[in-house]
Amino acid sequence: MKRYVYINDDESSQDLYCANRISNTKYNLWNFLPKNLWEQFSRFMNQYFLLIACLQLWSLITPVNPASTWGPLIFIFAVSATKEAWDDYNRYQSDKKANEQKVWVVRQGIKKHIEAQDIRVGNIVWLRENDEVPCDLVLLGTSDPQGVCYVETAALDGETDLKTRVIPSACVGIDLELLHKIKGVIECPVPNKDIRRFDANLRLFPPFIDNDLYSLTIKNTILQSCYLRNTEWACGVAVYTGNETKLGMSRGVPEPKLTAVDAMIDKLTGAIFVFQIVVVMVLGVAGNVWKDTEARKQWYVEYPEEGPWYELLIIPLRFELLCSIMIPISIKVSLDLVKSLYAKFIDWDNKMIDHETGTPAHATNTAISEDLGQVEYILTDKTGTLTENKMIFRRCCISGIFYGNETGDALKDARLLSAFASGSPDVIRFLTVMAICNTVLPIQSKSGGISYKAQSQDEDALVQAAAQLHMVFFNKSANTLEIKFNTSTIRYEVLETLEFTSDRKRMSLVLRDCQSEKIILLSKGADESILPYARAGQQTRTFIEAVEQYAQLGLRTLCLAWRELEEEEYQEWSLMFKEASSTLVDREWRLAEVCQRLEHDLEVLGVTAIEDRLQDGVPETIETLRKAGINFWMLTGDKQNTAIQIALSCNFVSPEPKGQLLLIDGKTEDEVRRSLERVLLTMRITTSEPKDVAFVVDGWALEIALKHYRKAFTELAILSRTAICCRVTPSQKAQLVEILKSCDYKTLAIGDGGNDVRMIQQADIGVGISGREGLQAARAADYSIGKFRFLSRLILVHGRYSYNRTAFLSQYSFYKSLVICFIQIFFSFISGVSGTSLFNSVSLMAYNVFYTSIPVLVSVVDKDLSEETVMQHPQILFYCQAGRLLNPSTFAGWFGRSLFHAIVVFLISIHAYAYEKSEMEEISLVALSGCIWLQAFVMTLETNSFTILQHLAVWGNLVAFYIINCIFSALPQSGMYTIMFRLCREPSYWITLFLIVAAGMGPILALKFFRYTYRPSKINTLQQAERLGGPILTLGNIDPLQRSIEKEVSPLSITQPKIRNPVFEPLLSDSPNATRRSFGPKTPFDFFQSESRLSSSSYTRNCKDN
Repeated sequence: MKRYVYINDDESSQDLYCANRISNTKYNLWNFLPKNLWEQFSRFMNQYFLLIACLQLWSLITPVNPASTWGPLIFIFAVSATKEAWDDYNRYQSDKKANEQKVWVVRQGIKKHIEAQDIRVGNIVWLRENDEVPCDLVLLGTSDPQGVCYVETAALDGETDLKTRVIPSACVGIDLELLHKIKGVIECPVPNKDIRRFDANLRLFPPFIDNDLYSLTIKNTILQSCYLRNTEWACGVAVYTGNETKLGMSRGVPEPKLTAVDAMIDKLTGAIFVFQIVVVMVLGVAGNVWKDTEARKQWYVEYPEEGPWYELLIIPLRFELLCSIMIPISIKVSLDLVKSLYAKFIDWDNKMIDHETGTPAHATNTAISEDLGQVEYILTDKTGTLTENKMIFRRCCISGIFYGNETGDALKDARLLSAFASGSPDVIRFLTVMAICNTVLPIQSKSGGISYKAQSQDEDALVQAAAQLHMVFFNKSANTLEIKFNTSTIRYEVLETLEFTSDRKRMSLVLRDCQSEKIILLSKGADESILPYARAGQQTRTFIEAVEQYAQLGLRTLCLAWRELEEEEYQEWSLMFKEASSTLVDREWRLAEVCQRLEHDLEVLGVTAIEDRLQDGVPETIETLRKAGINFWMLTGDKQNTAIQIALSCNFVSPEPKGQLLLIDGKTEDEVRRSLERVLLTMRITTSEPKDVAFVVDGWALEIALKHYRKAFTELAILSRTAICCRVTPSQKAQLVEILKSCDYKTLAIGDGGNDVRMIQQADIGVGISGREGLQAARAADYSIGKFRFLSRLILVHGRYSYNRTAFLSQYSFYKSLVICFIQIFFSFISGVSGTSLFNSVSLMAYNVFYTSIPVLVSVVDKDLSEETVMQHPQILFYCQAGRLLNPSTFAGWFGRSLFHAIVVFLISIHAYAYEKSEMEEISLVALSGCIWLQAFVMTLETNSFTILQHLAVWGNLVAFYIINCIFSALPQSGMYTIMFRLCREPSYWITLFLIVAAGMGPILALKFFRYTYRPSKINTLQQAERLGGPILTLGNIDPLQRSIEKEVSPLSITQPKIRNPVFEPLLSDSPNATRRSFGPKTPFDFFQSESRLSSSSYTRNCKDN
């Protein structure tokens, strides 16, 4: 599909395309209520509670006042709707500001000042310096005689360096006055979100030019939300407007990520719902049987002889309403609230601020903090993520001569300085390519100094190094480049630019020397994209050795080459290049094919070596996270040897003999298949520890493996804890993340550049580093940090605390609801199984919303261990990875506790007051008091670190319970008149509460004491170590999953991995079947004992069929 934009024609595009009004809001005044309600009721739990609330309107069956359900339901919906409305209002205000921005446009040959929202496709828009671009424009003219302007694209890609944009060649030389009257047509693609590509054609109508066709690229455009810089004015024609701009098409709400904790809560909710239905059916049948037998014998029960047809449903429906509180209505709102607080804790963490740049950590996604504590695999970029992305030119090889090997700095090598001073042709050509074969923009200051704006740190390092050797690149315009060589100035005319792509892996310039009129081709790129295209007869062995030597040192390498072109050859090729540039279909592929026709028979000049230092703390961070059982994969576009050296220097892999690297290579399917067989066989029979075995694969072999041997590569991913993937593309990075996710691993991807965005978005958790490549990765990620070293704190502290707190909050929410529900069920057995409620509506509503919710919400500040202990002993993260705190087993414990406490409260309350001729409201309030007291002690028992806030929440809540009930007891119309006053004056009330607390908490305390003393977990031991202040002498490793060693393997007959053990099974070495040691006062804290990873137990993973 194509779009035709008629320049400066107000009528042709008036109705075809949308206006420039931006709208990112979800709602308006008319559809907010119905649309928001529809969204909220699309969730099963909300539908369930709405059904319960509607049933309570039927007075015949409701055991309590409908307000007990309608009140909390309306409150929860109101909170959610208010949040949505506030967010949408902020979006509306932002849109309004952009829409009402004043801009200059040309209409009917006259410049007019209008609002940005009134711009139409085809209008000519005028911009002044520092103006924000209101829509996507194709440049027509600028204040620069060469047609150049500079834009800041930070709003698009986060890059703060200025970009150069040029007018199409067809518009060069058009006078300023004639730009008001220019006419023509632009043939371009339909709106899309690719901000790096614009394949279009321009045709100007006479008298401006004779209907020739000119190709347009992204360099001829300035996109919405960019800013015009260092340019007095520029004008362009609007091609995409409103929400159809590239930025507008890129906007959108990302798919919500479901955490493992959320998935487990959904499963537990489903199980409770099934249990509830079973209970309702059993009690409903029992109630109807009792009504038809025993009830009719009682003189005080008056049932009609014949009831309506739905009579059998009345009692079951009553019990359904009575048991509906089994599923806590507030759990979703509570979880959303505490997750927002978890995100704020990350934002407020002063220990995660990068003081070098002042960059704090930031949580963009507020819903997945607990997943940080369950990460199993980290997939990381190298450049800018593990390294500083501060490139320094260190060494080079020119015409077979190595420079910088002795001093470590080629710029101080006397031989290179001497060769340059003597005018060596090879050195001069080498430095010329270093200086100008790039996209760097030189900026001259008023004082005469020159600074460089570079999109690539490699290019910046090369240009700076050339300048230090007196080959200074000082001027760049639309089609000319100028360099100063000693005292002379050399000018080149730019004929064509062959841009870098991830497929070609090189860039080239076609230049004309303005002095000699010779046409030359300059090329720069990776060794595999330059050396194979060397001219016949040139010896490249020295260059290959140089590349290998530099890569062994962990340096980044680039090869430089050139060749002289004949005029006829260039003219013939130029026609093909122009034709390929004009096509709208497969332009990139056609251009690559045409470039290949020119980039051959190259004269290789030499090799550059650039150092990119590791960030501070990277080796220590990786070592710490490895102790936590997290596996690492490095995904990089660098050479294999460079990546391996960086991996060795940052503890990614261990050096031999402890470590072992297994290489997967090959250029054909057969070679890759044999390599995969060999590596898989080695992985299965190796006797070294799994963490020290890594496989290395390059992009070519990876492409074949993913396409033809995906199952084999998936098994390799399961067996290997470390991988180094070199020369990989952004799409391959995303595929590798997908493979690990398909095997039910919890993945985290971290990167700093635009090429990492797909990987970051594909992973369960995406982390972006706010680095030198801009903010594109940080904006696309769930979390952003300033340096890699902050990742350990993000995972071990924030991730672990979030998981622990969420696990407790969710299970406690079910526990408190089940306690009150079980009491209601027990009461039905002494009330004729009639579905009568023991508690009144006000008490039930206050119990769910106030009495039991506030204390548990304060648990978000609870810490089972100090931050220092957590960072010192990362092994304890295994408890989170294995789901030890939230699973069917732990939930069964809370379920049993709720049943036990309900029995205690019910039996003691009934026996203490049922035979005292007490009112039902008295028994109800005694039972409710017992529940509140029990839960205060449960909160106290489960809290690890008390603060003033927690004391106020637990005990202040208990005091508030009595104050509120005393107020209600003072109101004659409340139904509780004088009850609380009477109860508080009776010693029997306090004795009853004491018995309830003693009977309810005694066994719980005894069991906890037994487990803490005789079968402590390692967390318990660390807690005791913190209290006693004792030293921890050694720290071993815990392996959450043992691996089986297969002795036989058939060639690529890869069997489907066995079904993975459920996540809730005890996977740690301190499981109930493992041997435990008591922690005596004289026993040193030497408790993390390493165990062999190669046991006979089965290592399994539930891997989805790919």
